[in-house]
Amino acid sequence: MSDVRAVRGSAEPAIEPAEKSGSVGLLLALSLALVAVAVAFAFIPRDKATPYVLLLLGALAMVGIFSLFAIAVGFFRVGQKTKNNDIARSFLDSMAEGAVISDADGRILYSNQAYADLTRAEQPEGLRGVERVFSSDAAASEKIYRLSQATREGRRAQEEIRMPSALGKVDGPPRWYRVRVRPLPSAQDSRIGSKALTVWQVADITRDRDEQETSFQELQQVVTFLDHAPAGFFSTDPKGRINYLNATLADWLGYDLAQFEAGALHLSDIVQGIGASLVTDTSSLGREAKTRIIDLDLVKRNGQSLPVRLLHRVPVAADGSVGDSRTLVLNRSPGEEAHESQRAAEVRFARFFNSTPIAIAAVDRDGRVGRTNATFARLFGDLVRKAGSASARLVDVLPESDRARLELAIKAAAEGKGTIPPVEAPLAFEGSKKRFARFFVSSVEQGEGEGEAAVIYALETTDQRELEQQFAQSQKMQAIGQLAGGIAHDFNNVLTAIIGFSDLLLANHRPSDPSFQDIMNIKQNANRAAALVRQLLAFSRRQTLRPEVMSLGDTLADLTMLLQRLLGEKIDLKVTHARDLWAVKADQSQLEQVIVNLAVNARDAMPKGGRLAVRTANVTAEETKAYETPGMPAADYVMVEVTDNGTGIPPDIMEKIFEPFFTTKPVGQGTGLGLSTVYGIVKQTGGFIYCDSTVGTGTTFRIFLPRFIEVVDPAKPEGAKAADVPAAVAQPQADLTGSAVIMLVEDEEAVRAFASRALASRGYTVHEASTGAEALEVMEEVGGEVDLVVSDVVMPEMDGPTLLGVLRAKRPDLKVIFVSGYAEEAFAKNLPEGQKFHFLPKPFSLKQLAEAVKEALAE
Repeated sequence: MSDVRAVRGSAEPAIEPAEKSGSVGLLLALSLALVAVAVAFAFIPRDKATPYVLLLLGALAMVGIFSLFAIAVGFFRVGQKTKNNDIARSFLDSMAEGAVISDADGRILYSNQAYADLTRAEQPEGLRGVERVFSSDAAASEKIYRLSQATREGRRAQEEIRMPSALGKVDGPPRWYRVRVRPLPSAQDSRIGSKALTVWQVADITRDRDEQETSFQELQQVVTFLDHAPAGFFSTDPKGRINYLNATLADWLGYDLAQFEAGALHLSDIVQGIGASLVTDTSSLGREAKTRIIDLDLVKRNGQSLPVRLLHRVPVAADGSVGDSRTLVLNRSPGEEAHESQRAAEVRFARFFNSTPIAIAAVDRDGRVGRTNATFARLFGDLVRKAGSASARLVDVLPESDRARLELAIKAAAEGKGTIPPVEAPLAFEGSKKRFARFFVSSVEQGEGEGEAAVIYALETTDQRELEQQFAQSQKMQAIGQLAGGIAHDFNNVLTAIIGFSDLLLANHRPSDPSFQDIMNIKQNANRAAALVRQLLAFSRRQTLRPEVMSLGDTLADLTMLLQRLLGEKIDLKVTHARDLWAVKADQSQLEQVIVNLAVNARDAMPKGGRLAVRTANVTAEETKAYETPGMPAADYVMVEVTDNGTGIPPDIMEKIFEPFFTTKPVGQGTGLGLSTVYGIVKQTGGFIYCDSTVGTGTTFRIFLPRFIEVVDPAKPEGAKAADVPAAVAQPQADLTGSAVIMLVEDEEAVRAFASRALASRGYTVHEASTGAEALEVMEEVGGEVDLVVSDVVMPEMDGPTLLGVLRAKRPDLKVIFVSGYAEEAFAKNLPEGQKFHFLPKPFSLKQLAEAVKEALAE
């Protein structure tokens, strides 16, 4: 094909117009004339020329010289520009792609030979613009229009265009072309003026498209082979999301491959039980990808098990990061393998091996982990990875102080020793919860596994230890509670006598008597002792509570002013109430005592001041999992949280804080009954209390009280017990005297003597008995003519509730008052349902006894 470029020219023409060339010639002639004048001037004698003539001739000579210099510079620039144009033209001509430069009107200013070859233009007149070349095909014209629009907007663009045949041909195979367009900055030209230019590039990419199509078909064929291979295949990312699943495995599992989306399924969706931990475990990976053989069960979409063998490989990068897995799945269902008995045995072993709750692993002499079961991967996988490297030893999951024992056990197994004692130790971890495990180590027969020196069976004992600690703590608290309750009961009898006889003495002395004040001091100190006994009873959960349905928000609101006075100005109190707080059923005064005790303890922990926050919240059964609440069943609770930023509680003291008489305060500044009282009240209310403390940061107490939901029982009669209103807090009667016959049953002689004298002094007829059996004898002697029985609860031979049952069998309407140092609930549950009685807690005063008797008789 002939070269058509010389005829087309370029954007900067190499041949100047004729008028411009004539002007340059005229200027050159004039300059030469002036130079000639200058030469003539050099030969004119100075004495024959006038000064003016000499000056004129000199000026003309200088103008001529400068004109010649300017012409020389101009010719140099024109030559340089022509050279640059030649370089640009050579570059464009060397391009394999067709290139054409056009102006805004579509007029071709330049094209290289490759463009002429692509468009099959043999003569300059046959050259056509890109728009015209592709105008024969409608689809191509649409794409060319988009490219033209891009040039008008001053931006680059590219399109790939399929033509029915090669450019310039009517028939032939289809061809693909890539057309690119980009604007050039405006150029100043004598012929085109100042207009934007456009560069079009056209390349034949038919071969590239054919190669892409061939590669795609080959890839599609490989995918088809993989999809319908006689083995399953899947790939997961490091988080366990399944990115690929072949058709064979999808068919085995019952999934529709057309609906599968990458990442929608998780490994735990198709791997049964804890087997997913075995597949995702990378703790045994080194720097090189290794293929592991894993026997486990997959789970079908319908829930059935599918026994398989996995050939599992996870690539590892140079920096230790893991990539997507490649896992081949072999179906081990019955009938899939030739050796059925061997297959069945291996499947049974794999299920046993991976489903056991005991973690099993093989280790070498250095303790490096080899083969493991799923439980081991779940229990120790993260710990081994955190230990530092993929080849970390199993002993690295233990604290340094306990590693030597496990190392000795592994060494003993490697030496073939038979009986190796188990090793129990805490696990090295990051977090607030301690974990423990017991390791059993056994030796491996020679030849069983390459490099394997021992088999380790590990059983996590964290929950067992927690239960043991909770049980031991519960037993200790129960024993202390029983001791405290027994002591409180005996002290109540003594204090009842002291307070009672003090009242009898005070009744016979005027305030002006010298001994009156001494008697008052005796009674006041006895009352102080009674307050301490009440705290012991609160801890032992044997005090009398008067529960009522209440709102904690209202209780805290009423208590805020008192708390602010107790805390002082150095401590900032913040009370946060939850909205729509559920109701609880508790003794309001006792619950207030709980909040006050916690606030006072927090104040003492912040001697330099600080912050105390009291917060209430509803906690659903699901939300209880977010709190560390061992032993608390999942249910709906109302939580009271008391948080301070004080000194905190050391761990060695934490286990003792609820024990009575335990205190860290100086002598004389605390009784050690504050938190024990809190513990007893919360427990007796049916709630739970937990403490979380960090030394130097602060302490948080959380109280969980059961949510109260009222259930109306229409069969239950109103006022089942007369004790619904306590006698001790009833309105005092104006007249506390009477003439009724009262049977007084009390095994404590001092209490019986005081009560008998007190009632007799009020006009009552009193028959005394020291036991229940004696009381029955007295009833026989008086012919049953008794209006009221006042009886102790705990007595030898026959206790109070038993006596009530015998008496009510003969006298169903007989009125009874029980007196006891224990809580009413402690014995009320032993009575037949619906029995009415009054209750008077010990210690009681003369006035309280008289009021209780008057009220019971008046009912």
